[in-house]
Amino acid sequence: MATLIAPASSPSRRSTAFLIVYALAHAGGVIAYLPLLTLLLPMKVSGVAGDARIGVLTVALIAGAVAASLSNILFGWLSDRSAAAGGGRRRWVAGGVVATAASYALTAAAATPLGIVIALVLFQIAVNALLSPLLAIMAEEIPDTQKGVAGGLLALGAPVASMVSTLLVATVALGEGERFALVPLATAVCVLPLLLSRSRLPPAAASPAVPRLARRDLAVAWGARLLVQVAGAVLSLYLLYYLDSIAPNTPQRELAERAGRLLMIAFTLPLPIAILVGRLSDRIGRRKPFLLASAAVAAAGVLGMAWATSWTAGAFAFCAYAAGSAVFLALHSAFAMQLLPSPARRGRDLGLLNLTNTLPGLIGPLLAWSLATPQDFRAVMAALAALTMCGGLATLAVRGQR
Repeated sequence: MATLIAPASSPSRRSTAFLIVYALAHAGGVIAYLPLLTLLLPMKVSGVAGDARIGVLTVALIAGAVAASLSNILFGWLSDRSAAAGGGRRRWVAGGVVATAASYALTAAAATPLGIVIALVLFQIAVNALLSPLLAIMAEEIPDTQKGVAGGLLALGAPVASMVSTLLVATVALGEGERFALVPLATAVCVLPLLLSRSRLPPAAASPAVPRLARRDLAVAWGARLLVQVAGAVLSLYLLYYLDSIAPNTPQRELAERAGRLLMIAFTLPLPIAILVGRLSDRIGRRKPFLLASAAVAAAGVLGMAWATSWTAGAFAFCAYAAGSAVFLALHSAFAMQLLPSPARRGRDLGLLNLTNTLPGLIGPLLAWSLATPQDFRAVMAALAALTMCGGLATLAVRGQR
């Protein structure tokens, strides 16, 4: 007697399972850097540098951003060569996990401003050895028809990492060394299922776009993300100091705990929105209207932060920014991956695209240093709102994608 089998069910289940495994691994990649850069590093710099904390943190972040920019391209290129030789990219992800753990140990041991700068440079090299091939796996192993959903699932990383940050700061029994040890451990746990999964064959390459149009579109998309990411760099790296400027009488430990809870809430709220918008953009084949709308929400949130005079107002405005920014960046990942000109150079090209994540680490601190003081962030917030809106408008100039 013949057995009836639904031919699409197994591939569909396998595809969904891989999306979940990949989203978990990406969350591990975010855990690798978010708790350090948003809370652990500013707290350590404050303890070492005191009133000179903004200057020391800015120097460390700029040096780290240079290292991140170069190393992401390098490890993307190396993973391309490994993939072409049949070795895949997962071995580079595994090496990045190990190197990141070692860099956390060095950062925890740093006791001088120079030591912090050196440790952060080594950390950025290590974490980009993890992140660069990880992003290339998404471009290579997830088909275009699922990239919108996959991009939405990338928003899972921020709330999970924020939850880790909150737990680390709120747990009084943990010392600095324990906090620095638990972060890379959580990263390894999240990435391990992807490392144990089998590599999926990349989908058939699409017909190549007209080279001039492809280069132009990719450059426009690159510039749009760069403008939006400048605000993200300032708000993630200086959030603790911004909150101190509107709630100056709050003890630092309490301020750090409240900031951790705020990050967890602000990054969790956009998750269902990002997944829904990603799925909707997959179905209708249009991404630019969603990109523009989400950038407008993010810009409004930053503008609200500029005029906030209380913790409550600043927190609500930050949540609005985080929602718009999370949807924009998640959807932009799918948007930009469909513009990559060559499957053989995905890692390298994504490394160049990743400059939109690392260059803001240069631009943002300089902007904050120029326009902000420990007591007043209003001018820099107004500038960031304008840049964010310009980034959303720039996506409309991409011709090769709807």
